[in-house]
Amino acid sequence: MGRFILDKKIGIGQPKRIENAKILVANTAMDTDKVKIYGARVRVDSMARVAEIEVAEKEKMKQKVQKIIAHGINCFVNRQLIYNFPEELFADAGILAIEHADFDGIERLALVTGGEIASTFDNPESVKLGHCKLIEEIMIGEDRLIHFSGVEMGQACTVVLRGARSLHDALCVLSQTVNDSRVLLGGGWPEMTMAKEVDELARKTPGKKSHAIEAFSRSLQAIPTIISDNAGLDSAELISQLRAEHHKDTTNAGIDVISGGLGISESFKVKQAVLLSATEAAEMILRVDEIITCAPRKREDRM
Repeated sequence: MGRFILDKKIGIGQPKRIENAKILVANTAMDTDKVKIYGARVRVDSMARVAEIEVAEKEKMKQKVQKIIAHGINCFVNRQLIYNFPEELFADAGILAIEHADFDGIERLALVTGGEIASTFDNPESVKLGHCKLIEEIMIGEDRLIHFSGVEMGQACTVVLRGARSLHDALCVLSQTVNDSRVLLGGGWPEMTMAKEVDELARKTPGKKSHAIEAFSRSLQAIPTIISDNAGLDSAELISQLRAEHHKDTTNAGIDVISGGLGISESFKVKQAVLLSATEAAEMILRVDEIITCAPRKREDRM
């Protein structure tokens, strides 16, 4: 059974549970419906006249709500705000009104419920409504969300993330791996292998250049140390083991932060991009050979 979660709350006085929901998804102004006056100005000589204009605008909004109710719905989801007056009218009619749903939210909701996004309501027969078996408010952690179950698209689902950035990073790595299927032994293996080769180059390079090459090697060796520290492992012990493994004939060892042992794989494309970006950033910083200092703050003369 398909399910969909909308990151919104049900307002005060609104029905908390709707069964066999008929949903109208809309993108329309429900704050105020101004009386349109073109090419002229209106001047009033008393507050009573202002009140008459407000009553006329209120009546227009009431008529708009009646047109929406005429669609035979019991749930109204709007991308824009719904002010108190139309919200009260919907509540009196037993209709759940959900306001300020973002554009992506209403597009997905219209898709999974089988409806369409409407902006005019003069012809109810031309508007395609969405349907689901149950709408209710649920709690996930400390957040209140609106849950649509039994939607038209039976395979629809919503993933509730605690740490969405981590999943986003993982999906980005997965997409790059699909585009370029080459993989490396990970967990610090590429950095330790490169550091070993850079160390050998530093020993063969005379002069001051060898110090810069050694510094680059040390920066590469810092990566597996950071991986171990972030995982809460004994980095000194693991790095010493890793260094010893890489000085053997078979250098295929990396750190597995889950088990604390050795062995893991990474995307070649991602590793290449990370290394190039870090090198370019360091090179850019080293090219800055001047320091801009601010002038000293002027002191006020004391009498």
